[in-house]
Amino acid sequence: MEYQKIDTEMVDRILTRFLFQEVTKTGFKKVVLGLSGGIDSAVVAFLCARAFQPENVTALLMPYRTSNPDNIIDAKLIVSETGIVHEVHDITAMVDAFFSGDPDADIIRRGNRMARERMCFLYDFSSRHHALVIGTSNKTELLLGYGTIFGDLASAINPIGDLYKSQILQLAGFYGVPKHIIEKPPSADLWSGQTDENEIGYSYKEIDRLLHYLVDMRYPETMLVDLGFTSEMINNILNRMQKSQFKRRPPVIAKLSNRTINQDFRYCRDWGI
Repeated sequence: MEYQKIDTEMVDRILTRFLFQEVTKTGFKKVVLGLSGGIDSAVVAFLCARAFQPENVTALLMPYRTSNPDNIIDAKLIVSETGIVHEVHDITAMVDAFFSGDPDADIIRRGNRMARERMCFLYDFSSRHHALVIGTSNKTELLLGYGTIFGDLASAINPIGDLYKSQILQLAGFYGVPKHIIEKPPSADLWSGQTDENEIGYSYKEIDRLLHYLVDMRYPETMLVDLGFTSEMINNILNRMQKSQFKRRPPVIAKLSNRTINQDFRYCRDWGI
């Protein structure tokens, strides 16, 4: 794991400063995030509490009727540890109403609807309280496209999107996230018994090691095989990355004019500020 080891104190300084600067320069003073009871949102909650006064940070806890009740307990523990504000909004009625005319909808569709319903709550809170929505997707998830577009992948600012899952674990230890939250199997909790690693087919430790050499080091397949990765795993992960590219960029616009948004009309992110 030495190749993925981070200086947690330095990362903390960079990310808390990043959050404060990115939020305040747009005129916002408050932030809101979805708190699931998992490690990623827990780390973001700690980050936000350190970057702002805890009273300016709100966590929304948004269970569905099949959600693991232990996750709500863990989310409330994070709220207690950080001192941030929280609200609980049960999304069962909204999701079930959406599928009332289609009771045979599969778990993937239902899971996507849950993720998007939660983001609806977050952006409605953002509008009501002038609080910027903070993302909780890590680098591993983003590269694999492991998330719902316009659902849990949506946000205004994402402080942990350049940290692999293995690095999130290190930062969680630095913040003192409760050990049982760090050690429990990662899960989006979209259906009973769901875990990320079972669904993807590989452990995060395996995936992060491959992504490090594939993405950061740009190793070709021959060198990856020499490191012990199977061609099947390499092709599987690479295929996931390629097919999910649309989730990592703004919608592609058909070019008709001489200056097309996101093609020729591209300014710095802070243009005009």
